[in-house]
Amino acid sequence: MNHQRKIAVCLVSGGMDSCVCATLAAQNYQLAFFHANYGQRTQHKELACFHALADYFKASARLVVDFEHLKVIGGTSLLSNGPSVPTSPIQDNQSIPSTYVPFRNGLLLATAAAWSEVLGASRIFFGAVEQDSSGYPDCRIEFVTAMNSAIRAGTKPGNEVIIEVPLISKSKMQIVHLAQQLGAPLELTWSCYQAEEKSMWQM
Repeated sequence: MNHQRKIAVCLVSGGMDSCVCATLAAQNYQLAFFHANYGQRTQHKELACFHALADYFKASARLVVDFEHLKVIGGTSLLSNGPSVPTSPIQDNQSIPSTYVPFRNGLLLATAAAWSEVLGASRIFFGAVEQDSSGYPDCRIEFVTAMNSAIRAGTKPGNEVIIEVPLISKSKMQIVHLAQQLGAPLELTWSCYQAEEKSMWQM
C-alpha cells in the first residue's frame, strides 16, 4: 500500500543552513517551503534562491510572507535602511551582533506554526545554529523548546507539529561537511548579508 508521507514545513531563507535542513527533511517528509521578506539587504536574491530550492525539492506548497513591520521597527544592520553590516568578528562573546533581527525567528516560527496547522504538517524544520549563531538569542535550544511549548498550548487539540533543529549543535564547518555528504544543492543558495552578486558556492 502506498502511504502518503507526512508534511514538513521548512523555513527556507535561501542560505546554506536552511538548504541542508530541507535536504534532511526530504528524506522522510513531503515538503512545504516557507520564506519571509522583511526588507533585508539581499531580499531579492534570497527570494530567488528560495524559489530555486523549492523547485529543486519539488515542494508541494510554498508560502512567502512579507513582514514589512520589521523594517519599520528596525534595530538591525540586516535591513536595507539600517546601519552597515560589520565586517570584523565580534570580540566580546557576550555581545549581541548588529545583524540580530529582534525576535525575527519567533515571528517566523509562529507564522509557520499557523500554516502547519492548516496543512496538517507534523514538523517544522528550522536551521538554527547555536554554536555559530553569534549569540542570537532566538537561535538557542532554550528558545526552540519554549516555542514548541507555545505551539502545543496555542493550537487546536490533535495538532502534532514539532519544531526540528537538526543543525542546532553543529559548527559551520560541520554543516558544510554534512551538506557534501548529503549532496545538498549549495549552488542554489546565498549566504551573504550585504551583496547580491556571485555566491561563494558558484565561484
